[in-house]
Amino acid sequence: MVRITLATALFFAASALALTPNAAGARDVGNGQGAQFTTGGCVADADCAEGCCAGGAEDEAGNEVGICSGIGAEFQNGKTGCGFVDPNADATIAAAQEQVEEQGF
Repeated sequence: MVRITLATALFFAASALALTPNAAGARDVGNGQGAQFTTGGCVADADCAEGCCAGGAEDEAGNEVGICSGIGAEFQNGKTGCGFVDPNADATIAAAQEQVEEQGF
């Protein structure tokens, strides 16, 4: 018999709800070329293929960052809607460039 405590269940539920951008698209963060895929990181709408950078995602430090979203999904899972402009864009772009270097692509 497997026992799952309430604390364990709450931990996994909270982890599942955490919204973070997909790091595979780090090279498209902040370039304004509209090449970022849905669920990739962004600093403004111009980064995203669908033209929607939604707030509400978090980076590893817990800072709010943008996540490219499809129209109609910009408020799902705690996102705050299209038009997000990252107030810490320079730091977000620098972190994305570090990820690109680590990933090698």
